[in-house]
Amino acid sequence: MSDHAHHDHSHDAPGAPRAAGRSMVFALGLTLTFALVELIGGWWSGSLALIGDAGHMVTDTLALGMGAIAARLSRAPPSWRHTFGLQRAEVLGALLNGVFMLGVVAWIGYEAVKRLIEPVAVQGPAVIAIAAAGLVINLVVLRVLHGGEQTFNTRGAILHVMGDLLGSIAALASGTIILLTGWTPADPILSLVIGGLILVSTWRLLQETVHVVMEGVPAHIDLREVGERMLATAGVRDIHDMHVWTIASGHYALAAHVRIDDLDQWPELLARLERFLNDTFGIDHVTLQPELPYQVAVVDSSSLYNTGHADG
Repeated sequence: MSDHAHHDHSHDAPGAPRAAGRSMVFALGLTLTFALVELIGGWWSGSLALIGDAGHMVTDTLALGMGAIAARLSRAPPSWRHTFGLQRAEVLGALLNGVFMLGVVAWIGYEAVKRLIEPVAVQGPAVIAIAAAGLVINLVVLRVLHGGEQTFNTRGAILHVMGDLLGSIAALASGTIILLTGWTPADPILSLVIGGLILVSTWRLLQETVHVVMEGVPAHIDLREVGERMLATAGVRDIHDMHVWTIASGHYALAAHVRIDDLDQWPELLARLERFLNDTFGIDHVTLQPELPYQVAVVDSSSLYNTGHADG
């Protein structure tokens, strides 16, 4: 039977998700209001950069809404059906936000290429005024979100706002260029540049969240080092079937089989291993299975850390 750590396995940090949820609700209201202003201003001025940024801000509203819901769900306590609670909701929120962003980038790219082929007149002064206001709004929203807990979910929302911020800068720059030179291709060209920057950040976030969903080893943890340092603990003869994964942002779990010589030493050895894993690697949910030498066959050193995650 598995021996669970006798420290508290609760992963709640009630204040953090609640604060993240409140900041997202505030950001949602501010973003939606200005998205309507940008949409009307972009249509009136003929600026793709403004219309693209408005469309992006509408998806931001959806993203922030999902983020607020995910932050609330992540506070749910463990149940018979969800033994870790719903902490993974924040990972799913980030994943959905990333997918939304891919759609936004594709739409901006399509519209920009169309504008390059068939140029449209753009009113520079109107674009500059609205883009400047959007820049201020996005800076306020970004500051609000950065002040909260930095979970996968919050990072997904921040990614959207950063895209808005860059979009406002692009619209401001294109409006200025058009006002001074009358060169309208500046608008779609800058939109393409910003779309490319957003795509890079979105791809990184998607890679990280998919890695978590696939229960890959956290990036900051070296699986071999964990196994070797556990094996160096007095009283431990062998470590195998070890798995390390991310439960949610800042919460990591480990499960392994530990071969020992004397079961009477297990309570004290277990406590030492738990403290070591938490203090050194930040692994706060530990489940270790003690085994006596005659319970398992001799394990070849090459399969010492047979985790199934090493290549994930």
